[in-house]
Parts: sequence; structure tokens; C-alpha cells
Amino acid sequence: MERAYSTLVIKAIGSEGGKRTFKGIASTPSADRTGDIVEPKGAQFKLPIPLLWMHDSSDPIGWITAAKVTEKGIEVEGEVANIEEEGALKDRLTNAWQMLQAKLVRGLSVGFKPLEASRIEGTFGMRYTKWLWFELSAVTVPANAEASITTIKSLDKALRAATGRAQDRVVRLLPPGVSGHPQARKGVVFLK
Repeated sequence: MERAYSTLVIKAIGSEGGKRTFKGIASTPSADRTGDIVEPKGAQFKLPIPLLWMHDSSDPIGWITAAKVTEKGIEVEGEVANIEEEGALKDRLTNAWQMLQAKLVRGLSVGFKPLEASRIEGTFGMRYTKWLWFELSAVTVPANAEASITTIKSLDKALRAATGRAQDRVVRLLPPGVSGHPQARKGVVFLK
């Protein structure tokens, strides 16, 4: 399975009712930092798409509930699960959500299987023109700096009341200044 990466940019944090949702761009038609292009219009997928933590299939954190393919990229809407019952799962999901809100994890990455691809002449890069989209992951270091999460909302009225915040807050992030190839994690080999 291949991976294509994008930047996570959090622009808004809010609270209303219990859901933790976000909007963003999963892929763009531009070359990523490894020289590959994953054409948005070539995506084949069925919703909901699993939302994973760092491409670890044993570490799901939510799902992608909407995806719209445009000329500029794939616009997505997703949700990080919110578990009421105390325990390890609630702690893990809360940790992932807090890392997104704190801007510690700012990247998105599509996990996919190529169906049609060709070399980009004069480079070592590949152009993926048709692909099966299996998952979207929150990652620390993305390769495609143009794709981003644009809005993140925590719909938790109790937390908002406890912090004294009656209004949503807006947080703007700069694109990451780090580039590089992903490394293997928990025995997973990244192909890009």
C-alpha cells in the first residue's frame, strides 16, 4: 500500500454537543516532497473511510464521513471518536484529539493501492492516476504541504463550560518546515 501526505492546518476549535469533527484536504494534484503526484480525480473510495493514527491499522481514531473531489484536491470531513466510558480507549482517543488541537500532529496522509500509475519523466516520482483509497491517517510529518485540515471542532459543551469559553476559538498554523521520508513504525514498512 502506498501513502501520500499532506499538511494539517487547524483554523478553528469549537464545542457543541459531544462530537469532535474536522474538515480538510486529503490530497492535491501537486507533487509531494517525494516527487509523487496522487491525482485526486483518480480516487476510488466508499464512505466512511477509516481515520487512523500514523497509518497503524490497529490504532483507528475515527472516520471520514464526507469526501468531495475537486480540481484543487479532495475535500474531506471527518470525526475523531468520542467515547463516554472510562478506560484505555477513551484515553487513547482523547490523547489523539488533544495532539491535533495542540498542533503537535498537523499532517494527513492517504493510504492507497495504485491501480494506474506512470513514471514522471525526468524524475524518480510516480503519477498515480487511478487508485483505491483505503484510509486517511493523522501523521506528524507530511509530504504534501498543500493538503490540510482547515477546521477542527470539539463539540463538548461540558469542556467549554468548564474552561469559561463561550465562543469558538480560531488557531492558525504555519506549514511545517520539516521534510523527509516516513520511517517504519511498529513493523509497518512505508513504501514512500
